[in-house]
Amino acid sequence: MATDPLSDTLTLLNARCILSGGFVSGGAWSLRFPKPDRIKISAVAKGRCSLVLDGMEPISLGAGDVVLLNGMHPFVLASDLSVEPVDAVTVFSDRRGGTARHGEGDDFFYLGGHIALESDGGDLLRDVLPPVIHIRASADEATVLRWLLDQLMREMATERPGAGLASNQLAQLMFVQALRAYVEAGEAMEAGWLRAIADSRIAPALRFMHNDPGRAWTLGELAKAAGMSRTTFALRFRQAAGVAPLGYLLGWRMHLARRALREGKMPVSALALSLGYASESAFSNAFKRAVGIAPKRYRSSVMASDDAAFDEEADNIERQAMTGSATRLALKVAS
Repeated sequence: MATDPLSDTLTLLNARCILSGGFVSGGAWSLRFPKPDRIKISAVAKGRCSLVLDGMEPISLGAGDVVLLNGMHPFVLASDLSVEPVDAVTVFSDRRGGTARHGEGDDFFYLGGHIALESDGGDLLRDVLPPVIHIRASADEATVLRWLLDQLMREMATERPGAGLASNQLAQLMFVQALRAYVEAGEAMEAGWLRAIADSRIAPALRFMHNDPGRAWTLGELAKAAGMSRTTFALRFRQAAGVAPLGYLLGWRMHLARRALREGKMPVSALALSLGYASESAFSNAFKRAVGIAPKRYRSSVMASDDAAFDEEADNIERQAMTGSATRLALKVAS
């Protein structure tokens, strides 16, 4: 199957939707959430509430609605906006089985998760998303989302083998479908790669570049793929993507290069050839201009960072083990 720019970018970022739980509530309530600093996806499975992002008008959410937040704003969820908000962190600290309870009754059920991204390049997605994407259950694009939400609820309500994995996979599909719905809705977008994907006139040229990033594409070839003159294509591409076509290609090559340097041991000379550079020095110069560091030094710094993260995790495990042993010993002495 031919690749596509959205799949390519989400794969590059290793974008994964992780369910973090939800909450049940009833009566008059209001919760204040801090700025998440990561992309959030949420769905109202039952009931209604209002969503208020810092400095924005309230958004009414109903059962079946899905919301994608870029994570850069604190927000409030409330059944009654006149109620003084309670700190959501405190409420969720007492949750059981991943679900928190607040207020009186159970006429409202809200599911939430976040999008885990590679630390290097995560802004590639965050920077092209608006503060909030709201997909109503009544929208034409929401049919698939509603089915996915129903299946997710069924998985979470059972203890069938593989329910955890199935739930996260369904949540991942909800995330992709939410992005699709946003792209296909034709709403005004800031210039960037997501807006470029939404432009059906230049999408063929984008697919060409993604399918063969190492080819020495010319402006004329890309314009022909889009069925436009060179001048018209170049202007339209820049308006949508925010960069010139060949500038976009260079940027995509650099993202691929960073991933290859992080994940594998391919010689820099071979990587250079795979991305269309005639020599290792030409690639190294281009990489250093784009990233600010030479490829080999970039790879070394990433490896050192990974080793430090591994050592920290090992220390955490050791501390937890020691704490557990001390606790068991204290209980034994006390008995």
